[in-house]
Amino acid sequence: MKTILNKYNLFFQVLFALFPLLGHAQKTDVPTRPNIVFVLTDDFTAQAWGVYGGIFKDLVHNPNITQLVGEGALLNNVFCTNSICTPSRAAILTGQYSHKNQVYTLEDALATDKENIAKDLQQAGYQTAIFGKWHLKKMPGGFDDFEVLPGHGQYHNPSYLSKDNWNDHEQSGKPYQGYVDDITTAMSLDWMKARDPNRPFFLMCQFKATHEPFDFADRFKDYYKDVEFPYPTTFLDSGAVTTGRSFEGQPLEELGHRYEQASTGSFWTTYPELPFSTQGLNALEARKKIYQKFIRDYLRCVAGIDDNLGKILRYLKSANLDKNTVVILTSDQGYFLGEHNFMDKRLMYEESLRMPFVIRYPKEIQGGTRISDMVLNIDFAALFADYAGIKKPAYIQGKSFRTNLMGRSPKEWRTVMYYRYWQHAPRRPAHFGVRDERYKLIYFYGQPLEMTGSDKNTTVPAWEFYDLLQDPMESHNAIHDKQYRKEIGRLKEKMIQLKAESGDDDRKRPALQRLLLKDNLSPY
Repeated sequence: MKTILNKYNLFFQVLFALFPLLGHAQKTDVPTRPNIVFVLTDDFTAQAWGVYGGIFKDLVHNPNITQLVGEGALLNNVFCTNSICTPSRAAILTGQYSHKNQVYTLEDALATDKENIAKDLQQAGYQTAIFGKWHLKKMPGGFDDFEVLPGHGQYHNPSYLSKDNWNDHEQSGKPYQGYVDDITTAMSLDWMKARDPNRPFFLMCQFKATHEPFDFADRFKDYYKDVEFPYPTTFLDSGAVTTGRSFEGQPLEELGHRYEQASTGSFWTTYPELPFSTQGLNALEARKKIYQKFIRDYLRCVAGIDDNLGKILRYLKSANLDKNTVVILTSDQGYFLGEHNFMDKRLMYEESLRMPFVIRYPKEIQGGTRISDMVLNIDFAALFADYAGIKKPAYIQGKSFRTNLMGRSPKEWRTVMYYRYWQHAPRRPAHFGVRDERYKLIYFYGQPLEMTGSDKNTTVPAWEFYDLLQDPMESHNAIHDKQYRKEIGRLKEKMIQLKAESGDDDRKRPALQRLLLKDNLSPY
């Protein structure tokens, strides 16, 4: 009996001695839920990534983007639901269409108390932070830490707003010296280094590049010095004359006018390497000169994005975090780089609609993967929730594409998407439309409605239709081509369906409702 008691005493002595060690092991164990690093760029269009091919693929400086693509999945068909900065960023955070989150235009704001995925991750135990361009006006909600740019911010020697100096008027905050995206990256790295290593984290690192005025860090000033950039195939487009489009858009000549205005100091911003002039040049020579400056500046911005992405990737590897961290690089929307002789975005054409997107998560995603499933920016929040192991919040309209990334696309996955741009102007009319895997139908209703920042001058309603297989550059508006009558009718029905399913209800907008009834588009 004494021998048995001695054995029990020895067992419990060993067990009690192990308790502190067991507690320590639990405390320092690598979290099983992945960290999420979401790098959001601004107007960084797919044509300039290089990894998507295109006329700049052998010119663009992108070693770190190329590395990330080789280690993860590149998505070919990610689209925004409203191609303008503020609404797209709101859609990413809330997982909602603009008509649901109430952020329709550049002038709208995302309320601090509005539901968003950062709040849900925070409640689920994630450490959360955002640094860089915010552009949603009200104080960020759901983030433990943040330092964000007021408004668009400045490329050089910017200021940042935090909890300590917040204002809703986008006035300057704490000043910093240096190039804006270098500073944002340094803030992100410092925060990751100081984090609690025992809890997963959600970091949004949001660059100002490549937004107009397309400025760059001094270390890239000699990039592309003697390069003459190739021209897109639609460079000589002239609106309705050559394409059958129904509006003017923003031609490159508008950018040239801005360069010349800024050269005299009478514009809202400045641009690198001024003065600029097209005096004495004919129309084509002037357009080419504008384009060459535009692309040179833009791609030097791209070099900065790639460089700062590399800093983040190297840190994750050195800290042994790369295997358990989801890394995403994307943009809030696309941008025209002279295609159709356009600058800017906003429109439902491919260059503006498409969001470049690469994601790396070694535990689940095979390196070098290409995904062609149709993904929307309202899906991002659902994906974050999925990785965090929480049920998708009821307010999110999108859906997780986690299984798609692993090569197991659900049978019922979408093959058509709904889009709406609300901020009306005669040169860029308000419109909505649908896109499937081959065809696109757009209805330019041309009404300002009650939208903030809209021009009160209406435009005549117009339809556009494109066969993306036969006409991938959208050079011919085929709305009157008889061979497409069946497809146009089918997409009109789909437009009505998706508009209703998304909750986009115009019944309280009489001016638009009359047009919808006239065109047999009202489901009511």
